[in-house]
Amino acid sequence: MIGRRLPRGDFLMLLMATLSFGAVSGIFTSTLNNYLSDVHLFTAENRGWLEFPRELPGFLIFAVMGMLLLRLRESRIAAVAMVLTAAGALGLGFLARGTTVLVLSIVVWSLGDHIIFAVEGPLGLKLATRGGEGRRLGQLGGARNLGTIVGVSLVWVLAHFWGDRYEIFYLLGAMFAVITGVFYLQLHLGHQDPPSRKMVFHREYRLFYAISALFGIRKQIFLVFGSWVLVSLHQVPVSTMALLYFIASVLGVVMRPLLGDVIDWVGERIVLAADEVLLLLVCLIYAFASALLPAPYDLWLLYGAYVLDIVLFALRVARTTYLKKIARDPADITPTISLGITIDHAVAMTLPVLSGWIWDRFGFQYVFLMAGAVAVAGFFICLRIRIPESPHDDIAIS
Repeated sequence: MIGRRLPRGDFLMLLMATLSFGAVSGIFTSTLNNYLSDVHLFTAENRGWLEFPRELPGFLIFAVMGMLLLRLRESRIAAVAMVLTAAGALGLGFLARGTTVLVLSIVVWSLGDHIIFAVEGPLGLKLATRGGEGRRLGQLGGARNLGTIVGVSLVWVLAHFWGDRYEIFYLLGAMFAVITGVFYLQLHLGHQDPPSRKMVFHREYRLFYAISALFGIRKQIFLVFGSWVLVSLHQVPVSTMALLYFIASVLGVVMRPLLGDVIDWVGERIVLAADEVLLLLVCLIYAFASALLPAPYDLWLLYGAYVLDIVLFALRVARTTYLKKIARDPADITPTISLGITIDHAVAMTLPVLSGWIWDRFGFQYVFLMAGAVAVAGFFICLRIRIPESPHDDIAIS
């Protein structure tokens, strides 16, 4: 094996940063839809329209990362992202009394969130050996799930004993974001990187871009409308949503490292294609569970689909490991991931608006039938994945 060796302390700091950010994500994911429904009285169409500004930072991330990469390495960029996340959380908790401040706070939080999406994979890959990329990212994913357990547990306890105190939820989110930023600042990863790195677009990465677009469609439909089925149609309270996310996170602590190993064992093509098949199953459950099963069995099945979908999100690391294996230059990874995020958001920004309109005009089932058709198309696209035999230099932890 060829490559430089990095201190084990960097891996520990990255684990702790990932765990702490997991708590931030857990707090946001388990409360946001209830917050919008309870406090701001959003309908499904309102919720769909909100995704346009919420995902705008993701669409712009290619340009944002282009500016940041000229001046900062990935660990410092991650710390900047946590400042934005904390500011957005405080805005939601204490300032968002009207729509304007609500949208602005969500945009600021979302910008921090999307910057992290662009740098967390490359940071993990800097601490991975060739053939062990899935294992390393799976370990970090397990740490994130452990942090998510902390976040949703706090939400559940507070909601159970004191009610839905959203200002407290988001104050905690801001505190965890600051802690995460401190951990990122302790990293020494990337000291050897050149001070100026440009964004790139290469035709040989086009399959990665296509898979990124598919992930954007999947993410938006299920993060927005999967949970909206439970919150809006079945009046599931925030404490139950937090409990479901807690269960998914507990499973993820074990499943994410295991799924990382599976990626290394069988390859990205099989893993990503299987993900699309399972996604189709989840779509059909959301669309037809209440029509085929009486209460409360339909709701139990929907709970299962919600948890399964969250667990399956762990497989998104297969996109990152695939890119690492096909990258002609390791310096291409962060810029290409950033462009992939922009591409997935070019689709995802408009899809929720269309989905919300379809929900209100024709019924929620048609939203998930549309998602199922996308999953079928994604299955055939993922079957085209091929990994070249040219190895890159590796990084190992001493």
